[in-house]
Amino acid sequence: MIDDGIDYGDGIDHARRRFLTNATCAVGAVGVAAAAIPFVGSWSPSAKAKAAGAPVRINISKIEVGQMVTFEWRGKPVYVVRRSPETIQGLMGHDEIFSDPMSLASNQPAYVNGVHRSIEGKEEFLIIVGLCTHLGCAPMFRPEVGAQDMGGDQWFGGFFCPCHGSKFDLAGRVYAGVPAPTNLDVPPHSYETDNIVVIGVDQEAS
Repeated sequence: MIDDGIDYGDGIDHARRRFLTNATCAVGAVGVAAAAIPFVGSWSPSAKAKAAGAPVRINISKIEVGQMVTFEWRGKPVYVVRRSPETIQGLMGHDEIFSDPMSLASNQPAYVNGVHRSIEGKEEFLIIVGLCTHLGCAPMFRPEVGAQDMGGDQWFGGFFCPCHGSKFDLAGRVYAGVPAPTNLDVPPHSYETDNIVVIGVDQEAS
């Protein structure tokens, strides 16, 4: 209805009603636009989300022999262990105590050796995802050889999951007869230099 300024005697202020209607529509439009901003923004990953999936460069030069250092990649802990020549040699044999001694059914890149589970020529460093393959608990580092609470002469150092008792050696290979179904995962990684490892980038593509 057009407001011509005439009082029609119906007791309604038409000019005021039209003003309130227009104002309500305007406020509603602003509200819809404001609500749409975070919704549209959710379509694109945030900078933090992008960073969480990005490769991680780590300096391994200061890791001492026998030491484990933990890094984070894609929200997961990554264990880096520097092994001695004796430790690497000790990985050979004992196949009968492991579920998958050659890592044939485990998750690791094709360029990683199945026994010592590292890149050829870089056997000194073990790089694994620090999550038990049973239910995802973080295994404890137990490097002491022959620990009685870990099996005595059947224990050559490794990792113990405190949640359900799974055990892994210093190549991340799972012992037979424990809940974990497979060896600890080896993430894609490559050596940028002798001292810099890039987690999340395959060696063959580096």
